[in-house]
Amino acid sequence: MKRLMPLFVSIALLALLGCQSAPDHDYTEFRASNPASILVLPAINETTDVDASDGFLSHVTLPLAEAGYYVFPINVVKETFRQNGLTLADEIHRVNLNKLQQIFGTDAVLYLKITQYGTQYQVINSETRVSASARLVDARTGKQIWQGSASASNHENSQANGNIIGMLAGAVISQVIDTMTDESHNVAAITSNRLLRADQRNGILYGSRSPLHSSSVPQ
Repeated sequence: MKRLMPLFVSIALLALLGCQSAPDHDYTEFRASNPASILVLPAINETTDVDASDGFLSHVTLPLAEAGYYVFPINVVKETFRQNGLTLADEIHRVNLNKLQQIFGTDAVLYLKITQYGTQYQVINSETRVSASARLVDARTGKQIWQGSASASNHENSQANGNIIGMLAGAVISQVIDTMTDESHNVAAITSNRLLRADQRNGILYGSRSPLHSSSVPQ
């Protein structure tokens, strides 16, 4: 029994560590930056869906505006880059911050990356999932002031019930319907809100245009 005690202690410690939540974001640089405007760059698309970037970008303005920031119009930003010979997100993300600040006069730049977007057939289920990450950088100092990631699925609360034949048929039908109705676009709205809204733990701070703007950290 004595030989087993160290093993029990190790398992207990691992369990405690596993239950600990992620550390809170350090908002020191964010508060020092105190950006009023945000330039959202075209998202880097790491998925096979060619519409992922545009589909996700169509939802990012709302949560940022509600948080109290001026967001440069997405289509205007995209057209500005196009007229300057830049159409690929990877190239745009490499543009010098000083140049972005000079052209747009923005306080901060938001870099987005989409890692999942679309409906996938999973034998007895069909799931539409959108996952993305973001980095917010002060355009004046080049310092990263915030980062986050989020994911959403249209089957988060669903449970598989019934016989195997019925579930297989239902998965195929669900995938066809979700693809035809562009369910990814709806799920992207949820992901964007989870990623960029201010009223959450480790989320962005409220901007100066919000009545809730203060030095407090979201809980």
